[in-house]
Amino acid sequence: MEKKERVVVIIGPTAVGKTAISIELAKRFSGEIISGDSMQIYRGMDIGTAKISKEEMDGIPHHLIDIKNPEESFSAFDFQKLVRKKITEITKRNHLPMIVGGTGLYIQSVIYDYQFNDHSTDDNIRNNLYRRLELEGIAPLYQELKRIDPQAAENIHPNNERRVIRALEIYYTTGQTMTEQKLNQQRELLYDVALVGLTMERDVLYERINKRVDQMIRQGLVKEAKVFYDQGLKNVQSTQAIGYKELFHYFDGKISLDEAIEQIKKNTRRFAKRQLTWFRNKMDVEWFDMTDSQKFGENLEKISKFIAGKF
Repeated sequence: MEKKERVVVIIGPTAVGKTAISIELAKRFSGEIISGDSMQIYRGMDIGTAKISKEEMDGIPHHLIDIKNPEESFSAFDFQKLVRKKITEITKRNHLPMIVGGTGLYIQSVIYDYQFNDHSTDDNIRNNLYRRLELEGIAPLYQELKRIDPQAAENIHPNNERRVIRALEIYYTTGQTMTEQKLNQQRELLYDVALVGLTMERDVLYERINKRVDQMIRQGLVKEAKVFYDQGLKNVQSTQAIGYKELFHYFDGKISLDEAIEQIKKNTRRFAKRQLTWFRNKMDVEWFDMTDSQKFGENLEKISKFIAGKF
């Protein structure tokens, strides 16, 4: 039997501290880091996605950051192909591939035998849905998705037209909801994986999220988002990211800046909660509590022992 490639995966909610711990682990294990964040692929979206800086990388190679322009789309299937290729390349260099991020479906699609259904597209159905979008707007289509596949609707922003239509297209083409398709996927791991989860007491995590948003505003998030707004990038995949869509409402004059900032904090906290729920339900994760920042070194040792024990 062919030996499986080794992969470390570090997951956890936004603001839990994945970046700092992953750099130290990469130094210990000769690792190269592959971003597992669906929004850090976009150029120019630096502040809003908390993209790692060259200084923070501290010499550790990073992959799948700044590989797309903001107007381009990117799917879990694209991610799967690119990351599997990177894993092989890094392994051939005798380094350890480390996927670090919070986009659960993307990471799951890489490490498990996850097949994307090529038969779930139908041009006639898709064109009809887009005609309805023009006539009715997105709201009725999103309500339809909520009735058909409430779980998928929960994970799709009501204004993300492309994803709402895609989820409806899958259902009307195959008779299966997007959620049912995901549940029917093979659960076989394709790699020898050390799956590390970082968690934190909720009130501490939420406080960190609030502080991070305030820091992003100080760093110039409003100016960064305005660049995309002025380019007319309102209904593209990239600007559905938390931090941008709320500021677009502010630029539209619908809400005040303070209201936009509060919405960013609230939506990020909700997102973190969904991330934790998703990881706990979908993956066999070894969890490490990062609540006490004074125990960073202790946690680093525990995680290092866990990884070494797996390999």
